[in-house]
Amino acid sequence: MKLKQINLKEWAALSLLLASQFAVADEASLKKAIEAAYPKFKVESVVKTPYAGLYEVFMGGQIVYTDEKLTFLIAEGRLVDPKTKKDVTGERLEELTKIDFNSLPLDQAIKVVKGNGSRKLVVFSDVDCPYCKRLEQNELSNINDVTIYTFLYPLEQLHPDAPAKSKSIWCASNRVKAWNDWIFNNKLPASAANCEVPLERVGELARKIGVTSTPTLIFADGKRMMGAQPYKEIEKYMQAAAKK
Repeated sequence: MKLKQINLKEWAALSLLLASQFAVADEASLKKAIEAAYPKFKVESVVKTPYAGLYEVFMGGQIVYTDEKLTFLIAEGRLVDPKTKKDVTGERLEELTKIDFNSLPLDQAIKVVKGNGSRKLVVFSDVDCPYCKRLEQNELSNINDVTIYTFLYPLEQLHPDAPAKSKSIWCASNRVKAWNDWIFNNKLPASAANCEVPLERVGELARKIGVTSTPTLIFADGKRMMGAQPYKEIEKYMQAAAKK
């Protein structure tokens, strides 16, 4: 039987197919090896990088690097492209930790409208977190034309009184006023009211999407930012999100 001769285009396509299959196999086996070595962590993805045989491993909300045999792990390091000076790790983390903004239960957040409210921003905030107050007082106060959704996320192990204070603010007849009174005047509602407070659901949401500290900001394009960053940096992210 005469074999059909493979032309150059067919050979190139076959080579790419085989290469991709081997890459998938390598990544899958490496994923299993990492999960066996670190059973407490869920490995979200393993991707081969174009840098010296390094594999990018996304696990535990962070990126670590290893080789195909798992002979080492590089943790808490930044991979930087020397030609472009691009922070490869930072850009990849932004992509891997993106949130589907439209899936967030915004009815469980305090809604503050500033100006025309055309832009959207989510903030996970602990009422007793000093950085959260700094964010509100010094940074977000300089940003206009935005609707801010604040999820009350008390970190009880750090601030034991935060859950009770959160309940007092959430159950107030005017949540926005109660929130602003606390942030800017350190004043809680005079009388305590009872209502259903979504603290447990917010906590579950935070764990699900990997929010581990306050303040954490989430922009309309799903990108996140941690800490009380300068308002100019927040504005830059908001403008970028508005273009998408």
